[in-house]
Amino acid sequence: MKIGSLDLTIPIWLAPMAGITNLPYRLIMKNFGAGLVFTEMVSANGLIHSGRRTRVLLDSSPGEKPLGIQLFGDTPELLAKAAILVEEDGDLLDINLGCPVKKVVRSGAGSALLRSPKKIGQIVSAIRRATARPLTVKIRAGWDQQSINFIETARIAEAEGADAITLHPRTRCQGFSGRADWEQIRQLKQAVKIPVIGSGDIFIAEDALAMLKQSGCDAVMIGRGAYGNPWLLRDIKALLDGQAQPPPPTPEDRLEVAAQHITLYTQTYGPCKALLDMRKHLCWYSRGMGGAAAFRAAVNRAQSVSELQQLSHDFFISAQAAVEGIQ
Repeated sequence: MKIGSLDLTIPIWLAPMAGITNLPYRLIMKNFGAGLVFTEMVSANGLIHSGRRTRVLLDSSPGEKPLGIQLFGDTPELLAKAAILVEEDGDLLDINLGCPVKKVVRSGAGSALLRSPKKIGQIVSAIRRATARPLTVKIRAGWDQQSINFIETARIAEAEGADAITLHPRTRCQGFSGRADWEQIRQLKQAVKIPVIGSGDIFIAEDALAMLKQSGCDAVMIGRGAYGNPWLLRDIKALLDGQAQPPPPTPEDRLEVAAQHITLYTQTYGPCKALLDMRKHLCWYSRGMGGAAAFRAAVNRAQSVSELQQLSHDFFISAQAAVEGIQ
């Protein structure tokens, strides 16, 4: 698949997710088969006015390339300036036109822009004039069920120079409730000439293959399904390559990746931030396992990174011993 000047061989993309897709998380997911990873969404206003504090979101490593940078804002001129500021930090730029979070919507950005397709055109046009970097947009189906306009929005973005479009087929008002309507991805694929990336409700490898088959989209974007589960990307890639799906991760496998995640986080951001932020990731790594509730409670009471590491070791090694004992 070609996105502008960027050649991509693996049609598995990691979604940009606020508070999640920082450098340590992206490196983990890249190692498990992500063809393209994205930063958290980066505020255009923050880049221009806050500078250094916002640029922390752009911390990167050669090992994660190619890297997409997602920008959000509501002003064409500011977004164009932001694009110039970050174009050397990544290989692709994406515009967030779908975030349903109230704080973002109140600022006029994210999915608020779905109510103004004309302004979306102005934004894409301004960024396209400012940079030659591959440019994509991420949209939702519309603001609500009475204003489904993803095809109109996509055609405007395409006409103004977007190189690809990602569709999460829910409205802003749906949030993440109900089911993503993959039929809308199929309709979008037929309506535009540029690549279409499908997003929404991919939680097992078979979901990804079903979306590709049903919609004809060019790639799938993985979001919530990868929380604590980088093996999802591995499994999708195996099926796409015509291989048998690997066995599910053992507790020992989970411990190995969780420990790597803690180490990367501590090295990148220091022990204080690692202690606070790794709690949620460890809760996700333990999801579905016996005793996970008690482990989560202990993790959320932990007072140091070393305590997190010890709790993780004890929990997963105990679970591994139980599995081996059953066998």
